Amino acid sequence: MPMFNAYIAGARAPLAALLDTLSGSCRRVVVVHDRINAFASEEAARLPNGEAFGLHCLALSMLVGRMDASHRLLRGNGLVFTPVEHCATKEFLECANRARPSKQISPGAGILANTCRALEGDFIDAVAGHLAADGKKLFAVGPLNPLLHASASEQRKQRHECLNWLDKQPPASVLYVSFGTTSSLRDEQIEELAAALRGSRQRFIWVLRDADRGDIFTEAGESRHEKMLPEFTKDTEGTGLVITGWAPQLEILAHSATAAFMSHCGWNSTMESLSHGQPILAWPMHCDQPWDAELVCNYLKAGILVRPWEKHSEVITAKAIQEVIEEAMLSDKGMAVRQGARVIGDAVRASMVDGGSSRKDLDDFTAYITR
Repeated sequence: MPMFNAYIAGARAPLAALLDTLSGSCRRVVVVHDRINAFASEEAARLPNGEAFGLHCLALSMLVGRMDASHRLLRGNGLVFTPVEHCATKEFLECANRARPSKQISPGAGILANTCRALEGDFIDAVAGHLAADGKKLFAVGPLNPLLHASASEQRKQRHECLNWLDKQPPASVLYVSFGTTSSLRDEQIEELAAALRGSRQRFIWVLRDADRGDIFTEAGESRHEKMLPEFTKDTEGTGLVITGWAPQLEILAHSATAAFMSHCGWNSTMESLSHGQPILAWPMHCDQPWDAELVCNYLKAGILVRPWEKHSEVITAKAIQEVIEEAMLSDKGMAVRQGARVIGDAVRASMVDGGSSRKDLDDFTAYITR
């Protein structure tokens, strides 16, 4: 928090100086900014030839919930909107409110959104209509994650060892387990998850980062998991792989051996998973993640809920986790969810090619700012 506060205090002046320089030599100055950096929009508005677009990196449907928690799209689809304020710490909310004082959905000329019509088409229309009433624009240009068009030889040069392991597994047989970079499981929960993975006898890759220490002052080299890992690795030898450092998530999700993704449901991970047609075993932790889980499981029908947000303070048992794993990997329902996710993946990727909705919105955005 002190680092972020220092950034907010110090970044405005050099940005203003840069924009002043550009304003004198360019026909138009367009600033695209993370929406938590509201000062960037204010600096752009100060210029006679400047305008700003917020880069919305969360599910666009969240804005519909902010507009109206009982909106027809939510009510008609049986969706329950959980505001971020109910799912974040007091410290985070205080910091976010200082950085983004505006209550408007878009304080500038409009929004660029990391989403596409294949995922949130009706919600895109609702937000676009709301913005248009104020003369503002919406461009849905997602997914912003790469879709891995690199050649096989290029990928081999930088290959992570887990990809070699995946090469040896049957198609659509591996569960990928990772909870992102801003979530941490309690020791008791890690033990229950380990027992579930062991008991399910399903192939898996589990990203169990050493960065998940409960104490940041732990001595260097001392792993929080060093007592549990040797026995767990021995028990799951041949069926599982544990990664304690960085993992190539996009490559894992794109691999033909991967069958599903147990995830915290951050929007980046959600977009990456659905881009590659991978269903999500949803385990929301905080902030926007409970809504993302609701969208994936109950609207897109591309996921199965592991733990509802309402039980975030509880330790979910190995039995309950194992039941969800087996449902996703072995049951007819799981097969239907996996097939649905593949169809969604095809549609998401199609949105990025010529003639696709996201490519068109990106072209429209370029045309608008160069008008």
